[in-house]
Amino acid sequence: MPRRPIRVTGAPEAPLRVALAALRDSLGIPESFPAGVREEAERAAKAPALPSHDATDIPFFTVDPPASDDLDQAMHLSRRGTGYRVRYAIADVAAFVAPGGALDAEAHRRVNTLYFPDRQIPLHPAVLGEGAASLLPGQPRPSVLWTLDLDAEGRTVAVDVRRALVRSRAKLDYAGVQRRIDDGTAEEPVALLGEIGRAREALEVERGGISLNVPEQEITERDHTYELAYRAPLPADGWNAQISLLTGMAAADLMLSAGNGVLRTLPAAPDDGGPPARANPRVGEVARLRRTATALHIEWPHHVSYAALIRTLDPHRPRHAAFLQECTTLLRGAGYTVFRDGQLPAITTHAAVAAPYTHCTAPLRRLADRYACELCLAAAAGHAPPDWVLAALDALPRQMAEGSRRAATVERECIDLVEAALLEDRVGDLFEACVVELSDHQPASGTVQLASPAVIGRIEGEHLTLGQRLRVRLTRADPGTAKALFVPA
Repeated sequence: MPRRPIRVTGAPEAPLRVALAALRDSLGIPESFPAGVREEAERAAKAPALPSHDATDIPFFTVDPPASDDLDQAMHLSRRGTGYRVRYAIADVAAFVAPGGALDAEAHRRVNTLYFPDRQIPLHPAVLGEGAASLLPGQPRPSVLWTLDLDAEGRTVAVDVRRALVRSRAKLDYAGVQRRIDDGTAEEPVALLGEIGRAREALEVERGGISLNVPEQEITERDHTYELAYRAPLPADGWNAQISLLTGMAAADLMLSAGNGVLRTLPAAPDDGGPPARANPRVGEVARLRRTATALHIEWPHHVSYAALIRTLDPHRPRHAAFLQECTTLLRGAGYTVFRDGQLPAITTHAAVAAPYTHCTAPLRRLADRYACELCLAAAAGHAPPDWVLAALDALPRQMAEGSRRAATVERECIDLVEAALLEDRVGDLFEACVVELSDHQPASGTVQLASPAVIGRIEGEHLTLGQRLRVRLTRADPGTAKALFVPA
């Protein structure tokens, strides 16, 4: 599920980079791994548990941002009669991380990779996450290999998953893949990414799912000030995500059929006219998004559903891009649901996917995926899950929730820093805004969404009402010491 990607460029000594380093320190985010964890990772990198099945003859490729080295997934796409065969290799982290060891304990403390605008804090030491466990080209790697057969419309008709040794042939990036597909120079395994991706997108619309094409925010320093730009995702970004979603849905179905698993679940977000807030707290989240749309001058008629609105937005337009960024807040109600011994949970679906779904394709960056992979391997083989998986299962939702809260705090604090940097030289200026939230704890304060630049900030003033349009004055903005603060003009 998408986060709000923000990238900051500039020298390490630039004020915003210095402020981000100070933020990591204030949040207690570790910059490095303990010596014992590093030593265990180095030993594991030299002697992983290798699978017996050899699939190194399959010419896999990866699609990631150019600078990424933590490559969780590699794929090979081919035709199969009138349909398709998707082979999707996932980094086998369990081949390196021994249950109960120092690496395992550190992964349970970190839970997931944390993303800051200037760097990421990884789940695993680089010798594994960007080295021996990563599906780098030209290197044999242990993997969890999915084979997914699809019909002509892209529907799943057969699933197989097993451990296998694989070797990626090429490390591709989104822009390069898009260019090759558009100009017709892509070889069939790459060209099929567009064909299969579009088929899966059509099925997503049919079942009522929604994918957020969240643009990346890029903050650039020029002449001691900061400028904001958006990078809209390419179609290839979405097609690549569809292969991951396809696998996560197949994994959920496999675990549900076996009676043991961990799902990623999200209750449906009601449109206006749904149940009252006390019966469904997500009513308030949708209402806040409606106020944000109003602030950004995006028309959202009451008869139009959230999913229908999202499909009309153009991430190349700054106000639409800003709204898509805010739409990620509607996914924060997602959680992890564990079940075992055939006792299925009351909710098995993820509202945005509109189907049962699990996280299983990013084990280098997310703890839960390692366990989901093991549960799927056991289900496919008709075996009981390993004891170490069952022993950790009950605590996993709580641990992942704590990791998600930490990641949300990092994201929110980073956004505050970046927005303060963008506004630092505009203290005293007036802006058009809309009140999108009121504080429950601090009277006469709340949150406003600015129309331009499309940032949010805290407001203090009497007689504020939700949805109120007003002009506001910026009274402070310092990325080093103070978040942006506004007052009614």
